[in-house]
Amino acid sequence: MGDASTFEIAVQFHQAGQVDRAELLYRRVIAQAPEHGDALFLLSMVVLDSDRLQEGCALLQRAVRAAPDNAFFLSSLGGVYGRLGRNREALGVLLMAIARKPDFTEAVFNLALTLEGLGELSAAGECYARALELEPSLSQAAERLAIVKAGQSAVVSGVKAPRRSESELNPAELFSALGATLRIAGAQDHAAAWFRAALRLDPEAAYVHTALGAIDAEASCFDEAIVHFRRALEIDENFHDARGYLDTALNEAGRYAETEAVYRAAVALRPDDPVSHSVLLFNMQFWPHVSAADILAEARVWNERHARALSAQALPNQNERSPERRLRIGYVSPDFKTHVLSQNTIPVLQNHDHRQFEIYCYSSVNQPSPETETIRACADVWREVADLDDAALAELIRRDQIDILVDITMHMIGRRLLAYARRPAPIQICWLAYPGTTGLETMDYRLSDPFLDPADQSTLDRSAYSEETLRLPDSFWCYDPLTDVPQVSPLPAIAKGRITFGCLNHFRKVNDGVLRLWARVLSAVPESRLLLLAPEGSVRDRVRALFDEAGVKPERIEFVARGSRLEYLSQYQEIDICLDTSPYNGHTTSLDALWMGVPTVTLVGETVVGRAGLCQAMNLGLPELIATTRDQYVQAASSLASDLEQLSGLRQTLRARLQQSPLMDGARFAKNLESLYRDVWRRFCAERPA
Repeated sequence: MGDASTFEIAVQFHQAGQVDRAELLYRRVIAQAPEHGDALFLLSMVVLDSDRLQEGCALLQRAVRAAPDNAFFLSSLGGVYGRLGRNREALGVLLMAIARKPDFTEAVFNLALTLEGLGELSAAGECYARALELEPSLSQAAERLAIVKAGQSAVVSGVKAPRRSESELNPAELFSALGATLRIAGAQDHAAAWFRAALRLDPEAAYVHTALGAIDAEASCFDEAIVHFRRALEIDENFHDARGYLDTALNEAGRYAETEAVYRAAVALRPDDPVSHSVLLFNMQFWPHVSAADILAEARVWNERHARALSAQALPNQNERSPERRLRIGYVSPDFKTHVLSQNTIPVLQNHDHRQFEIYCYSSVNQPSPETETIRACADVWREVADLDDAALAELIRRDQIDILVDITMHMIGRRLLAYARRPAPIQICWLAYPGTTGLETMDYRLSDPFLDPADQSTLDRSAYSEETLRLPDSFWCYDPLTDVPQVSPLPAIAKGRITFGCLNHFRKVNDGVLRLWARVLSAVPESRLLLLAPEGSVRDRVRALFDEAGVKPERIEFVARGSRLEYLSQYQEIDICLDTSPYNGHTTSLDALWMGVPTVTLVGETVVGRAGLCQAMNLGLPELIATTRDQYVQAASSLASDLEQLSGLRQTLRARLQQSPLMDGARFAKNLESLYRDVWRRFCAERPA
């Protein structure tokens, strides 16, 4: 009889109450398979039922070693530790059990018993209450909760004092640690429950307010998140994590005046922090009152404060100065993954000429995706650099003898500009993150196109950018939707009998001036509707109120929330015409709309991020989508809405038009880009011969 059948027979005896026979057979299985976790666990149950605590504990320890992720084993071991008075060990394994199975009532109940045994009545009460949330019929938890509450009343009245069998136990921190573990595991609701329990025990815990706010923000509950972050800063004004989260939440909620104040306060409080300063710089581009000169001035301050001193670490470049040799091109990014930038990097990397260019990718991706593997396959050399600081990254790039180093993050999240400050490559270029400037003295060039930066505006370069501008002949973008679904739908207006305008841009781009402009469009097109991507709560109330003030009934506004990429693209099937934002246009979002057959009416802005719509419309041969004044914008939108037959025809041909345009011609874009790479390399060799 094999081990498996012996184990099954032992279980049958156990279930039948013949525990002596079951114990004998469990021991036989374990003798033949010492790491048989289930046999060890069930034998421990038999042993514990006969009050042999020490032996049962030893068996459970072996079971946990055999299966360290089994929440049942961990919870049982925690319960036995509690019965043996080994409370610190009990707490540890019970927290591990809950982290592995957040809704495991037995583990939560055992944790409550352990805390009660330590005299931590308030914390125990929280756990009993949590156990009842998970299993309302658990009478033992209800009974113990009543007893604990009575004990707490006695403590308050001075009849008795709490007993601590362990020193320095902080239940609030314990619950917070459990919440943090669950949050990392992705169990956000369970994490929030434990953070709330921690907060009830310690209402002045700034880090717990911040953690709860972060969970709310991830769920797009920005009103609630802002309350938590503000409370954290009231408790500790120097709690910088809360300040960082607060500025993001305010930004998401479109509360621009408050956002700017928080960003500037963060920089003032931590003037030596390059990250806070980068966040300010990136977000300045979304604010209507900020000019290109303002952005450049702040970018130069960033460079002077955080980067200039690092340029002294630059070593003489030893790369061979041969103008026609094969060049090493390095791309640095934290976004070689499922990310909007991948829709533009993949078609370029897939079309590089590897005979002339050796492609290095320096990836800081912590959670790879299918896009990561697609990009990796495009590289001649792939470097994982997430664990390297900026100095180490710069040294690695220098050792690789990269000729042209391309930054595609700039001041966005995951930025590595302080590696570029050390000049690890002789030529350094920024591209794609957004058309703008880094302010970095060691960034030689920025990529653009004739529409974002007209060649006849030579003064613009000096007033807006610290880098020299290199113009690609067609477009700054090279788009691939990375999906062929969903299909373009028929024009919604034909079935609905009315026009639906829409904007699925990030709401940070939607300021009050844009909303008022859209209200004019809706007024000009009777019965039309607006479909708007916006977070729930006060944001939507503010939008409705603004439209109401402009004479547009709030019921003409429909809101949608963020969803998966497929859900997002499917929303375009409900939209006839997209309305662009200003001063920061839609970029890849507008390309997504075009892919779904939806034209975007755009207003040309004064800063470069406000000329994306111009570039895209001109590359498609659709100048009628472009407005240079607000009156023209209203006219363009209403004119497009007035001819459903023409609009329907445009919808059915727009995807093919996009595919045949330079905006989706990866081979053409890569060839043009490589031509610029070769030109600047030849210039470098001529100016600095070996």
